[in-house]
Amino acid sequence: MRALPIAVVAVLLLVAPVAGVTAPGAGVTAPGAVSPSAGSAPSAGSAPPVDFPQAADPAASTDPPSTTAGQAAPQIDTANLTLRTLSTPAEATTRVSAYTRGPDLGSSLGFATADADAAFETAAVVDRIERAEAGVERQQQILAEINRVERAEVALASRQANAFSAHAAGEISDRELVDDLVRVAATAREYDERLDEIDALAEETDGFSSPGRLDELQVALQAYEGPVRDHALATARGQSGPNELYVASSQGAVVLAAIVDGEYVREAFRTDRWDRGGGDISNDAAIAVTEAAYPETAALREPDAFGAGSVQRITIPHEVGTLRTFVSGGTERVFVEHQRIDLSAFPDSEPVTASGDGFNVTVDRTYPGGPVTVTVLDDETGEPAPDVTVTKSVGNGDSQAIGTTDENGVVRTLSPAETYRITVVDEPRVVVLGDIEPLPVPRPVVEV
Repeated sequence: MRALPIAVVAVLLLVAPVAGVTAPGAGVTAPGAVSPSAGSAPSAGSAPPVDFPQAADPAASTDPPSTTAGQAAPQIDTANLTLRTLSTPAEATTRVSAYTRGPDLGSSLGFATADADAAFETAAVVDRIERAEAGVERQQQILAEINRVERAEVALASRQANAFSAHAAGEISDRELVDDLVRVAATAREYDERLDEIDALAEETDGFSSPGRLDELQVALQAYEGPVRDHALATARGQSGPNELYVASSQGAVVLAAIVDGEYVREAFRTDRWDRGGGDISNDAAIAVTEAAYPETAALREPDAFGAGSVQRITIPHEVGTLRTFVSGGTERVFVEHQRIDLSAFPDSEPVTASGDGFNVTVDRTYPGGPVTVTVLDDETGEPAPDVTVTKSVGNGDSQAIGTTDENGVVRTLSPAETYRITVVDEPRVVVLGDIEPLPVPRPVVEV
């Protein structure tokens, strides 16, 4: 029933990297996803879409709209605001690096092939269920397919944890890690969509409805997705320009971050905080966990919860961006965090400045993986200095160009985890800001 559309999609996916059509931001939202609307509620047995809302959620329609890239900063006081963020365990040995992600035909073709294979498999699942005799045989087929997805999710968890550990041990590169995590996310998304199909077929079956574990399984699958993985996929396909990615890993944990279209996006996954055999946790309990861990963010907007069984997904759309967490029953802790933060209002930074050779340079330093804004002004007039080259060197490493300043005299990069140097170059003029220390990570309250 889905064979023709899937075939068309597969061809398009294979062609997209070659065509290299630019569509900034494309691929950041899961295919077919829509933001939750005010007052809407998911139907029984079906998890809601997994798109990651940018800035504010329409569910809070009585509040002012949030900021988007290019607009004025929201009217909130960010002077004492902290947007806490999950990271690798404080005591863990962490491998930290950054690399530039660009269009990659090989990776893109691999992703497209895997997507097509998974979609065809879903079509085959639907066909098997529809061909089963009505009654007990069809019910058994539905339950068997749910069991297959459950086993596949266990395999995904193991695959992802192994990738974390292999990267932390230096056994795979940044690119290999990110490619593997993109594949995990795409596979999880296909399983999630497959469960939607199975759920619909279950509802059509007389005297039968989907078991409650289907909802829990869908929310668990959504934990494998993330805004940085989506951006990495779009970049590999040529739908977004080359970009710097921050990568940090330790045994059983990973953090990814990037700057995308005027926003800072970050995702973190901690396997040590996910009790896969843990007991159930209610919406209210999961909201309380998130509010306790991120008190400043929770004070900006009321959280929204969706989940079932041992996994809950909490979303807080606020004036500066969006926080999404996944909370585990058993540990009653956040084990996955996704953040989007508007760069025009990013609160967690402290400036260092220097003047010389006719320039006034400000570096808004932040925590490892956070967005660093470099602003270059004419020292005499105070006007922005555009088209000036800015470089960054980490530790004793060589300087690497991070770009040229825009019409506002601004260029952005991601903070390393160690001391670094920013150099502004407009031959023969040079200004150097050395020994810049990153800020401490503003970790969630009572984090280990």
